[in-house]
Amino acid sequence: MAQIAFLILLSIAAFFVVKRFRFVRRNILLGRKISLEGDKKDRWDTMFLVALGQGKMFTRPLAAIMHLFIYVGFVIINIEIIEILIDGIFGTHRVLSFLGPVYSFLIASFEILALLVLVACVVFLARRNIINIKRFHMREMTSWPKSDANLILIAEVFIMSAFLLMNASDQQLQKLGVDHYAAVGSYPVSSLLLPLIEGWSESTLIFVERFTWWFHIVAIFAFMVYITYSKHLHIILAFPNTYYSKLQPAGYLDNLESVTREVKLMLDPNADPFSAPADGATPARFGAKDVFDLSWVQLMGAYSCTECGRCTSECPANQTGKLLSPRKIMMDTRDRMEEIGKIMDANGGEWKDDGKALIGNFITEEELWACTSCNACTQACPVNINPLEIIIDLRRYLILEESKSPESIKVMFTNIENNGAPWAFPASERAAWRNA
Repeated sequence: MAQIAFLILLSIAAFFVVKRFRFVRRNILLGRKISLEGDKKDRWDTMFLVALGQGKMFTRPLAAIMHLFIYVGFVIINIEIIEILIDGIFGTHRVLSFLGPVYSFLIASFEILALLVLVACVVFLARRNIINIKRFHMREMTSWPKSDANLILIAEVFIMSAFLLMNASDQQLQKLGVDHYAAVGSYPVSSLLLPLIEGWSESTLIFVERFTWWFHIVAIFAFMVYITYSKHLHIILAFPNTYYSKLQPAGYLDNLESVTREVKLMLDPNADPFSAPADGATPARFGAKDVFDLSWVQLMGAYSCTECGRCTSECPANQTGKLLSPRKIMMDTRDRMEEIGKIMDANGGEWKDDGKALIGNFITEEELWACTSCNACTQACPVNINPLEIIIDLRRYLILEESKSPESIKVMFTNIENNGAPWAFPASERAAWRNA
């Protein structure tokens, strides 16, 4: 009966995880295709350094160390899932205990990491809810983003606590010589809980051990499903996102193919400017108005966002009170994808225009024009997301398609066209300031 219940839970979790990943993948592929530059080795190196090695986290050492505890704990403790899966399917108990000293070392390591994860989660909960850190309380951090972060931390506390209590009750049952509870493993942390449960009856201990085992199972399956809807999807997407991240220097901007084609036409005296594209394709939009005009790599970045706010806390525009928040740009892009995905699902996979767009309905022009293009947000991001590329593409659309820009920028463009420089002085008077 227990094996059947386990398999049912596993099947339900797998169904929802696969369904959600198909939804996310379809949304990401709504973006336009791009050709990626750079050597594969460089991309692998970047992924291992930034995603696996947490390389950019250590600009803030305390938070980095706490995050490392959770990250390593999440990766290593979940090796235990292998044993749980085997035990759950075949009805065995600690099936990997035949490894002897290796098994004892693993269980001891898991327990120490579980304690470190508990400490880190408590610290992070305090930082988010007691210490008034500005980046956790900005306007885009509405009820759901705040609750999302807290839910995961609280869930981790319960999962690690259940793991340690399970081991403590198991250890006590081993001491009592109860059937199926052979003396295996090493328990440096959970053994500290033994004085609290020494007086419990055998039946109570078995109930607690089984209850915490099932709690651990259900919590892990629920966690698997939940992270696909949460900002914690970055646990998975951080790896492809860093692999496909930009390898060129931070200040490098891609040229628009449509503009490049126009320039080549102007430089070719034999070209017909009114001829249709050779491939018969519809001319591409200048810049980006909606998520369909962004690249799939940019859209994957939106789903990879950790919502940590490091980008926004480093943004000079935001620091001076401007409306721009790079984190909000990524969250808005993801929210728009989610909205489009739901509309497509409701229409059998077909997109029907809802009259909305990323510009205007999600991101305002004021936010876009506040950006200084300094790349501070890109440099700060722990998973190599590039909000600036999305901002630039949206601004290109405003300029090239809508002829919209702040008055100061229009004046600058006029001066460049008339004077060859952004200042309102002809070339003959550029050095006049020296005699002033």
